[in-house]
Amino acid sequence: MISAIEGIARHLQSIAGWHRGLVAVLLGGFAVLALPPVYLVPALFVSFTGLVWLIDGSATKRAAFFAGWWFGFGHFVCGLYWITNALLVDAAQYGILAPFAVAGLSLGFALFPALAAMAAFRAPQGFGRVVILALSWAVMEWVRGTILSGFSWNLIATSFAFSPLWIQSVSVIGSYGLSLVVVFLAAIPSALSLGERVHDGGIRGRFAPVLFGLVVFGLLIGGGAVRLGQAPDLAEPAPFPKTRLRIVQANIDQRLKWQRNLGRAHFEKYLRLTHSPGSAGGPAPDVVIWPETAVPFTLNGSDRQIRTLMKGVPKNGLLITGAVRTTPPGIKPFRVRNSLVALNAKGIIATYDKHHLVPFGEYVPLGRYLPLNKITSGRTDFTAGPGPRTLSLPGLAPFSPLVCYEAIFPGAVTASSDLSGPRPRWLLNVTNDAWFGRSSGPYQHLAAARMRAVEEGLPMVRAANTGVSAVYDAYGHLLGSLPLGVGGVLDVALPPSLEQGTIFSKTGNISFAILLALILLFYRMQLRIYRPV
Repeated sequence: MISAIEGIARHLQSIAGWHRGLVAVLLGGFAVLALPPVYLVPALFVSFTGLVWLIDGSATKRAAFFAGWWFGFGHFVCGLYWITNALLVDAAQYGILAPFAVAGLSLGFALFPALAAMAAFRAPQGFGRVVILALSWAVMEWVRGTILSGFSWNLIATSFAFSPLWIQSVSVIGSYGLSLVVVFLAAIPSALSLGERVHDGGIRGRFAPVLFGLVVFGLLIGGGAVRLGQAPDLAEPAPFPKTRLRIVQANIDQRLKWQRNLGRAHFEKYLRLTHSPGSAGGPAPDVVIWPETAVPFTLNGSDRQIRTLMKGVPKNGLLITGAVRTTPPGIKPFRVRNSLVALNAKGIIATYDKHHLVPFGEYVPLGRYLPLNKITSGRTDFTAGPGPRTLSLPGLAPFSPLVCYEAIFPGAVTASSDLSGPRPRWLLNVTNDAWFGRSSGPYQHLAAARMRAVEEGLPMVRAANTGVSAVYDAYGHLLGSLPLGVGGVLDVALPPSLEQGTIFSKTGNISFAILLALILLFYRMQLRIYRPV
């Protein structure tokens, strides 16, 4: 077995020219099989072990950089292919851009794995290279999710999101920290291709790094089991009685969503589902939740529009819905906002405006210089809201609203308590994943939402137009869902939150930075003991 591993390693290290780039692309693409919805985790061992061997065979840091770049290109092309579906919604105008958009974005995002590979090249071959690759990959994920407008989609950590047991560590180190651990575990088999010598000349077994990786994996899973096993019975404080939620998933195709002649039918479908008996046949809901931009007209504050929307308010309850809001007629400057609106029997009682807008989807960066329109309806760019907020509505536990992909950013889904009052008791993500079609996109988005629940120790309630709508408790357990591509309602009691929160909810990505510092300290200590053959 060892000789076979050594042979594969030597073969990958010796590949040159365009074959080397092709192998890197294939390895990067293969790693996507570990991400939602497939969750073929063993694919990571093949991909990242192969990447390390390509780095080992690099004569220069430039060669290592391009090995990482082509790996990243394959990874992002296969992971973000669903972007073409969004551009094909209006195929006549944007269809021609579909292949170029995916390829262009992937080439750009591939810069981050390229830099991680170049950093790993500078480390000693073997265990040290694996450590630095894992550390650099996680740092680059953080950078990708932070610079410019950020895009922390498809973090490697989400390959573990199929089970709450595997992701409990994010309550301490966050998703970027878990990505570091996952890449380390996936790349550590590369150390089987060589032995290492200690300074006194003795042989350190080549299995030692792998055994160390097994210990790390055991701690990861064992710690998750302990946390879940010792989880207290969650009980919402007295001021917030048990709340019945109804999530409405109307399943309206994006190509039909904004057709004027269908607006009334779309709205009536929402009303029909809202007031239907429901699958559980239980008590009437206290809160009805419609997804992002569910309202089939733009809200400009007119009394007639508000009276129409109030038809969806349950008796003695609340309607929370996504809607496009504009400034009232005659008010300048004219603004368009992607919003969440809450209503009771008296009218609108609260609003939240999405602050993390999608580039080219909701606004065009450098719009003065680029002859492009955003792909959503209308020519006016959306205006961003001021930032995260905690909404407190009568009779309802305070919550943090998240519109669309605002849920994908670790450490950025709640407002600071000193700016927004008390800590939220739950997270509400309204989204319209109809843009993604029947692809991996909705499942990738769903996995990110699950990670946020565990990180923050807050239940996640997710309402999606075409799915997947779901509710997770504060430990990431799935309490109910509606599958992709169906219409219906999901009735569920609002889960309670962790009273004291999590370490990550208090420190945010500072805990990730502390993990990095500890690993660097450990790495420097290892350099004093071991050197490669």
